[in-house]
Amino acid sequence: MLGRHLQHSDSPVNPPPLPLNQCLAKSRKSADGMVLPGRRVLSHCQIVGEVARAIMFRMPDWLRAALFPDGSELIAAAHDIGKASPTFQKKIYTALTQRDDAVLSALKTFNADTEKQWGGHAGVSQATAEAYKVGRFIPEILGQHHGFSPNLSMYLASCGSFGGQVWQDQRMALLAQLKQVLGSEFPVVNGELHARVLAGFTTVSDWIGSGSFFDNPDDDSPSQIEFALDSAGFIQPQFKSALSFLDIFSFTPKDTQINLIAAVNQPGVYVLEAPMGLGKTEAALYAAYQLLEKNLATGIYFALPTQLTSDKIHERVNAFLQKILADESPHKQALLVHGNAWLKQFEMGEEGNPGGAWFAQGKRGILAPFAVGTIDQALMAVMNVKHGFVRTFGLAGKVVILDEVHSYDSFTGTILDSLVKALRQLHCTVIILSATLTQERRAKLLGITPLVTSYPLITAQPNKGNLAEIDVEAIPDVAVGIVHQTDVNAIEEVLLRAEAGQQVLWIENTVNEAQDIYKKLSARATGMGVACGLLHSRFTKADRAANEENWVTCFGKGGTKTRAHQGRVLVGTQVLEQSLDIDADFLVTRIAPTDMLLQRLGRLWRHTETVRPQAARREAWILFPDLSTAIATPEVAFGATAKVYAPYVLCRSLAVWQSLTLVNIPGQIRELIEATYARQDENEDMARHLHQVEAMRAKLERLALLGLSKAGKTSSEEKAQTRHSELESAEVLLIRSYQFDPHKHGTWVTLLNQERLWVPQNGRSLPRSKWREISATLMQNTLKVADYLAPNAVSKTRINWLADYFYLGRPEYDESDLLRVALVGDDENLSSLDGAQVNDKYQLSYNSRAGYVAKK
Repeated sequence: MLGRHLQHSDSPVNPPPLPLNQCLAKSRKSADGMVLPGRRVLSHCQIVGEVARAIMFRMPDWLRAALFPDGSELIAAAHDIGKASPTFQKKIYTALTQRDDAVLSALKTFNADTEKQWGGHAGVSQATAEAYKVGRFIPEILGQHHGFSPNLSMYLASCGSFGGQVWQDQRMALLAQLKQVLGSEFPVVNGELHARVLAGFTTVSDWIGSGSFFDNPDDDSPSQIEFALDSAGFIQPQFKSALSFLDIFSFTPKDTQINLIAAVNQPGVYVLEAPMGLGKTEAALYAAYQLLEKNLATGIYFALPTQLTSDKIHERVNAFLQKILADESPHKQALLVHGNAWLKQFEMGEEGNPGGAWFAQGKRGILAPFAVGTIDQALMAVMNVKHGFVRTFGLAGKVVILDEVHSYDSFTGTILDSLVKALRQLHCTVIILSATLTQERRAKLLGITPLVTSYPLITAQPNKGNLAEIDVEAIPDVAVGIVHQTDVNAIEEVLLRAEAGQQVLWIENTVNEAQDIYKKLSARATGMGVACGLLHSRFTKADRAANEENWVTCFGKGGTKTRAHQGRVLVGTQVLEQSLDIDADFLVTRIAPTDMLLQRLGRLWRHTETVRPQAARREAWILFPDLSTAIATPEVAFGATAKVYAPYVLCRSLAVWQSLTLVNIPGQIRELIEATYARQDENEDMARHLHQVEAMRAKLERLALLGLSKAGKTSSEEKAQTRHSELESAEVLLIRSYQFDPHKHGTWVTLLNQERLWVPQNGRSLPRSKWREISATLMQNTLKVADYLAPNAVSKTRINWLADYFYLGRPEYDESDLLRVALVGDDENLSSLDGAQVNDKYQLSYNSRAGYVAKK
């Protein structure tokens, strides 16, 4: 602690502090680009406190009573008390267009750049609250409101760097004024999870309180707060009452669906294990509707297993929301946080504006009442990652539906157990849907000893009441033929069947392999009158939506007429195994863990009403290596698949499937899954592969740190690892060309579809909706790729013209090179903006048929 004392005393050279009515919290930009003084610190803090109080007022009573005690608004208000410090004031006054010489002269002994050492004004807020003695959690919440924990090991509130005791007295006076204007005292914070929720609440209140409604420092009308909350989407949705399952989905529920709906009658954790294609999604959505209608939940977060959410699942959930929302509910216009509609309609304040870290729909969704997103966004709610706690706040009180939870993910290590435990304490209802859980996995998720092993099965663990394991009506088996073949024979068979009018699915485990197979098949398919397509994660958002729309129409429920026109081959990756309702006549798949293979078999003959060519057989061809070779050298035998899935699980799966010629579904699902994951003694090679999985699992479990300030550095969201095979990724913007116009202060951008877009340099001066629209259009031309395959980063000055439209990261948070930009030439090859090599190891190209191609 010696270092803290060294900095403690008032240095005699510390001049008197600025009066509070001169301490700025914000600056603002005028239409002509001038930087003007914005709100004072007291005014801004008071607004954020009032915003927080208004958010609490809009919550259901049960949620407020449980997690948001009176005085929570004072925590939010106090977030920026550290701005009453000499270094922050020097920084903000120096940036103004018109110099204030008197103020700058009073601050001349301070260096604004030193702020980085203690985490800026947030660090000063934390130190000030520590000196105020309000317990451990409230200071940490104030220090973290920009997403990271400040390093205060060397600093106390009254140290010279923060202006000495005279500035600390000024901050104390500011706090006293805030308590008086809000009529509040600090509340008691009950532990780390409660602190996380209140930290998220504080940060979101700050974002909204920093939005455009409060830009004008002379406008203090209270109605602005209500407008700001409405425009951020913080509006309680209104529901139609007493709708039946038939009213919403236009078909009568099956026995399994009826039983789940009856079981989910209060918050708790519920698991539905049932085969693919049984309508688990509809059952979960109707159960959620019942809780929403009774005011026992605040919204729905539908979490998908891949890092890629499908447009199609959004359409299904949107159709459900259209039915249940009352006509006057504002959410009816732009229901889901997906696509451009939501990005254009709602304004989440400062960080949620274009160029802010939370403008991207993947993140914003967790704060909206209804969203479909990835499970990764939910998992970050229990991790020590930047803004992890904003997600914790966003999920509180909701129905969280975890779709397609596999045994594979938990076996290789996931943070899911911590998430489920936390969600219960956050008064959520958790509905877990799975076709492929082992008994051990279900036991661990729920913390129970299971007694029933039948399948399908519902396990209900309500918050108030007893555990129930509910048997449901058995489903008749269908037999699927299993054939083991080589790639060469599979290619011939696929073309033969497609030529005879069949709709064929070929699923690979990596994008590169899918692209290679697509290239081979499409080269021959055209001359045979066969359509050939490709779906994976490396398309721009715009191309992916168009591709999906086209192919899901052909392979989907309503595609009977289209199917009859011609045979088709759709090649793809894991995108095809989940959340897309597609129905194939014939399937070829690369070996994968048993759960994923079963999931893929669920795409075969999915709809009974589909008319199929006469020669079609319910059959899947599985491509896999010899087992002994795979055990000895998995990287060679499995190739790229061994980078995606743990070799141990691949070998165990191969041992189960290698001799099968017929599988009965759903009858054998439980048996195949248990055989793959049951504990067993292993020989030396397999013991080595198992050890590799266990080491990875231990590493991931260490990442599941619940604490707001547990040891270790806060990771950036882009670097947070939530699953076994994840690699750091980069966002890539692809355009044809760009031309800066110095006279008009902006850039002409030619998009991939040859459309020209005007991108003004000062986006903030545009009308809000126009600004968001330009950003949303640019985002449609982005995709995510692994860091090593992305275009090399160029200097930030080259892409600064995009800073008002994309979040480019902040160096003080160790966030750089978040956005990569490349030009796509007429020859489809990518080139760098600065004329240098676009990637040191790969040749990169892009087209709308194959997507983003990286060749060594």
